[in-house]
Amino acid sequence: MSPVKPRQMQRIRQDIQSMHAYAIQDSAGMIKLDAMENPHRLPPELQATLGRRLGALALNRYPAGRVNDLRHALAAYARMPDGFDIMLGNGSDELISLLTLACDVPPSVVNDLQQASILAPVPGFVMYAMSAQLQGMAFHGVALTADFELDEPAMLAAIARHKPSITYLAYPNNPTANLWNDTVIESIILAAGEQGGLVVMDEAYQPFSSKSYLDRLTRHSHVLLLRTLSKFGLAGVRLGYMMGPRALIAEIDKVRPPYNVSVLNCECALFALEHQQVFEAQAVDLRAQRAIIFKALANLPGVRAYPSDANMILLRVADVQKTFEGMRAHRVLVKNVSKMHPLLANCLRVTVGTADENVKMLEALKESL
Repeated sequence: MSPVKPRQMQRIRQDIQSMHAYAIQDSAGMIKLDAMENPHRLPPELQATLGRRLGALALNRYPAGRVNDLRHALAAYARMPDGFDIMLGNGSDELISLLTLACDVPPSVVNDLQQASILAPVPGFVMYAMSAQLQGMAFHGVALTADFELDEPAMLAAIARHKPSITYLAYPNNPTANLWNDTVIESIILAAGEQGGLVVMDEAYQPFSSKSYLDRLTRHSHVLLLRTLSKFGLAGVRLGYMMGPRALIAEIDKVRPPYNVSVLNCECALFALEHQQVFEAQAVDLRAQRAIIFKALANLPGVRAYPSDANMILLRVADVQKTFEGMRAHRVLVKNVSKMHPLLANCLRVTVGTADENVKMLEALKESL
């Protein structure tokens, strides 16, 4: 193959060339606790049933009405409020990208002629900033406090100054795994609405959380609720969904590619919702395992574990690189998040696994400190 010539590389945006692609760690032969996946697989009898169902699909046809069946099933499962609608994405990542695309309003239309922007607390989910950069929008990250709470004055000042098109609030947050103060959240939502912006409550980890924003969703006409089936137990299926006022969803849906959810994704998701009690039992088990891990970590010298409402726990250790490499040598793969933000210095993020995986993770951690 001929090498790419410099003239052709000039056709690729310079900011894209300077970016780093989203990194996925090699997990072959490892206990994989780095990506907040549900470690439980379908029982064998359900695997067989699903296999027969997928084998009977008309793969020669584009997705059609079955996608609407899934929209209705998800709306019922999520208890979507009246007057709201639901939009599907190839994972919530695609929905974040589509939101950015839809809200990239030219400066001549934005208040005070400012560039359209996205705002979120940091450290947070990397796709908020990445989607802004890919669309050519500004991203404004507002640092959390030292104990990973929302900095209300800083958030309100940033909203007043930048008038963001979208403000993201992850509930609970990634990678810190905590919920934030409801009164502060409400203050931020009101401030963003006064500036004419949207607020997205990102509840990716809702199956493991003690709270949801769903019951407060109808208080505001500018708030969207974003969720995914990845943490539900279908990370490999890639299915995200977003609920919001019908008029808002109708406009954002215009930028969605046709047939963005495959018949395979759709049927797997419908099958999972029909057997949701299986996945709910898995979530109960993982919440129990989370409590067991947290208790064990509290008795481990040299480790600070932060409270979690997700299927992950954030740890701070004395020497993060030594600990990370030591755990990897013990065939346990976790996420080194220490370079994501200064607040995460010497921090690892550990996914809650099965009981056996968690025992091995704790053993590897003890040996690697």
